[in-house]
Amino acid sequence: MSHVLAAVAWPYANGPRHIGHVSGFGVPSDVFSRYMRMAGHDVLMVSGTDEHGTPILVQAEKEGATPRVLADRYNRMIVEDLHALGLSYDLFTRTTTRNHYAVAQELFRTVHRNGYMIEQTTQGAISPSTGRTLPDRYIEGTCPICGADGARGDQCDACGNQLDPIDLIDPKSRINGETPEFLETRHFFLNLPALAEALGQWLRAREGWRPNVLKFSLNLLDDLKPRAMTRDIDWGIPVPLEGWEDNPNKRLYVWFDAVIGYLSASVEWARRTGDPEAWRKWWNAPEDSGAGTTPLTYYFMGKDNITFHSQIWPAELLAQNGDGAMGGRPGTFGRLNLPTEVVSSEYLTMEGRKFSSSRSVVIYVRDFLSRYDADALRYFIAVAGPESNDTDFTWSEFVRRNNDELVAGWGNLVNRSISMAAKNFGAIPAAGELTQTDEAVLAAVRAAFTTVGDLIARHRMKAAIGEAMRAVAEVNKYVSESAPWKLKDGGQVEKARMGTILHVTLQAVSDLNTILSPFLPHSAQKVHELLGGTGVHTPMPEIREVEDLDGGPSYPVLMGDYTAGVRWESTPIESGRALAAPKPVFRKLDPSVVEEELSRLSS
Repeated sequence: MSHVLAAVAWPYANGPRHIGHVSGFGVPSDVFSRYMRMAGHDVLMVSGTDEHGTPILVQAEKEGATPRVLADRYNRMIVEDLHALGLSYDLFTRTTTRNHYAVAQELFRTVHRNGYMIEQTTQGAISPSTGRTLPDRYIEGTCPICGADGARGDQCDACGNQLDPIDLIDPKSRINGETPEFLETRHFFLNLPALAEALGQWLRAREGWRPNVLKFSLNLLDDLKPRAMTRDIDWGIPVPLEGWEDNPNKRLYVWFDAVIGYLSASVEWARRTGDPEAWRKWWNAPEDSGAGTTPLTYYFMGKDNITFHSQIWPAELLAQNGDGAMGGRPGTFGRLNLPTEVVSSEYLTMEGRKFSSSRSVVIYVRDFLSRYDADALRYFIAVAGPESNDTDFTWSEFVRRNNDELVAGWGNLVNRSISMAAKNFGAIPAAGELTQTDEAVLAAVRAAFTTVGDLIARHRMKAAIGEAMRAVAEVNKYVSESAPWKLKDGGQVEKARMGTILHVTLQAVSDLNTILSPFLPHSAQKVHELLGGTGVHTPMPEIREVEDLDGGPSYPVLMGDYTAGVRWESTPIESGRALAAPKPVFRKLDPSVVEEELSRLSS
């Protein structure tokens, strides 16, 4: 058994999240975490809403609200949406908790004490019309290195190089299109050049990463420069140093504090579950945590966040540990583990266009789930999502996948096998002597536990669900060729053979339900109950209203007890267990859905 940290990207609380967001961070991390728990590992899956930075201020101004009111509104909305999707967080929290403030400030102090935060004068971008600081990502222009249009003030996606806003050719504000002014300002910079050698050694030692992620990350080493970790802004975490902490217009950079959320959420989870030091089993070495094995840590996000997870966050950890050129020693948290893997997905587009809330090219999670089942969306993301290349969501493909694969494949197998057994036996029939064909189909399903599990563990979700559905097709073929319905009117021997075939089929259905449960948790519980099962087969998250541990305002969190539920193994079904005629598990969609949704989108 290993301790496995699933560190899931923090959705930004300036609006509702769309299905492109959850295809990158949400469903892949949940499939992985559910499988790892079922396989016997001790998983800690954490995240929360990211609530600091200029985008919150901009949206709050648009909506006529304070930043805190805005963050409260969208924090709750996002919590409800992720709950509806069935994402099994051990803790989904937020970055405006006092616990997070304390953890982020302590990490900053340690990095500063170790010599990796250097104070420099720089040119800050200001909006001429509002006087507000413009963050790097809110400035676009032409890349001075490759000449690509649309380069951001922090990096160019076309060539992958880090940039500063002042370097852009013809820079413009993404908020209102005006040309920013650049004024001198003092800030703390993370001394990336002093961490370059340690960062390079760590990256070059990575194995098993998706090639596109590792290549991009290694390219970041070519031009490492100090990076500002404070901002001229009044919404965020105060800079915890004398002469700075009382300045109302200086705050920690949102990307400095957001990635620390993985640690602060782990600390909060430990405090909420009664063992304040339990987080160390996922963050410290075994000799320091008593975990027994080196923890495995996986970070899930979209490709636009690779920089912050394979460069900035590891650099912060190295600096905190004192492992850069300046030396130093770990702080209060001890030596912290660097990521085992940065699991980044590509982009999900929609009907050939990039998701854009401002341009109404968007399908919000909440709207989607008001019309379609959560498992239908989870299935599409698993089988056709942007795992290693950009993928286009189209309504026609969604309907096809739902009807031809989920309903006609898995749903049909479940429905017809249970229906035949309920109608002809009223219960799970006993099995007689098995033929080679019976043994072969059971062996094929049992083998899928190893095949599918190995693929999920290596973050190959598309291949994993492909193998699971291939096994579903094998069982459907077995039922069709065995034709148990032809034996119902025969004598005692034929009826016994029919019972054997149905017993074998229901055993396969039960095992396949286990194999598919990380992908389809809602329907997995239903299938378990249709097979006469009781209790929790697939644990689900809960929304809990909690008080801030250190005296701040209350807020909703996602938590859950995931110790119950089925293990990742074949479990013999119980002959004689009563069965009733089943209701369909999945809904077949009318083809008219496509035109309806395209019409809704265009309007």
